[in-house]
Amino acid sequence: MARPMSADDQARRWRLVLGGDADSAASCGLSPEDIAMDAALAALYGVDADSDPRTGGLGGSAPRVARWLGDIRQYFPNRVVEVMQKDAIERLGLKKLILEPEVLETLTPDVNLAATLISLSQVMPKKAKETARMVVRKVCDDLERKLGAPMREAVRGALNRATRNNRPRHHEIDWSRTLRANLSRYQPTLNTVIPEQLIGYGRKRSSMRDIVLCIDQSGSMANSVVYASIFGAVLASLKAVSTRLVVFDTAIIDLSEKLDDPVDVLFGVQLGGGTDINGALAYCQSLIRRPQDTIVVLISDLIEGGIAEQMLARASAIQRSGAQMVALLALSDEGKPVYDHHHAAALAGLGIPAFACSPDAFADLMAAAIERHDLGLWAAQRGFITERAADSS
Repeated sequence: MARPMSADDQARRWRLVLGGDADSAASCGLSPEDIAMDAALAALYGVDADSDPRTGGLGGSAPRVARWLGDIRQYFPNRVVEVMQKDAIERLGLKKLILEPEVLETLTPDVNLAATLISLSQVMPKKAKETARMVVRKVCDDLERKLGAPMREAVRGALNRATRNNRPRHHEIDWSRTLRANLSRYQPTLNTVIPEQLIGYGRKRSSMRDIVLCIDQSGSMANSVVYASIFGAVLASLKAVSTRLVVFDTAIIDLSEKLDDPVDVLFGVQLGGGTDINGALAYCQSLIRRPQDTIVVLISDLIEGGIAEQMLARASAIQRSGAQMVALLALSDEGKPVYDHHHAAALAGLGIPAFACSPDAFADLMAAAIERHDLGLWAAQRGFITERAADSS
């Protein structure tokens, strides 16, 4: 059982939460380490009575920022450091400063930082871009270690199940599995098993599924772009699937040839700009050669910059061709996403599930898609935010 905090401990914690001047730090009995933590917090969240409440105390000096980044890594756990870095970039306008290599080297790599660096890649000086690629590569490597193996295992298992041949010719019968599946049908009088269910070895071909990842690269989708690029690279490493990766705003870029290196994919992305979902879907539609074996994953907030009716008609055409299509409103752990509810409901009405998905569930999603499960039901059973079809009445 945890020991109750003393009045002094409570005063110390409230002082660190609420902030204050040096005199109040002394009166609360803060230790030298507490005072250093307090200074790090005040630099980011401190408020002067006569200043803008969103103005902190880091100033414009790159060395000073580098020291502050080192301080917060010393005094706070990684998850807190990631939040503080993100707040510093947003609140204090540090985007220009993180183009400095000496600042980049002190940052804790995470998905938010990778997304920020990618958004700034077009304006980075060469020396900063080299450091930025190192930071993004560390993020990619960490995510691949965490998410890559489950992805490969789930997809391979689903492909094995999907390729079982339940109507095999005589030379295709897997007799060992067939006998095990029919043991309950043993006939004692005949001293044999009557095989009502025949199981075959499956028909081999070079690619069992064609997967098209169509990713919205507008600024609000930055984290989703990072995760999708990692998953695209993992899928591309599987010979049993053929993977294409397309990113878009008002322009369309096919990055499939770069899928062997997710860092190259990410630095080929240009976050921001408008959104032409219809144009992107038209390009993806042109890639479909085997509709019955194709899965199209649209990752977008569905805020269409073009004519929405054309976008919906294009999505409907892909679905009616026999291809399986799903719209992911976000591929992120950041809570409820912002998206166009009307367009999501319209897609759901066309039989195209629209929901937000967490990165650690994406492997199971792809497995379910390969096995042609009801993806809307799959998402609802896992508690994901799922858009329902609009009530036509």
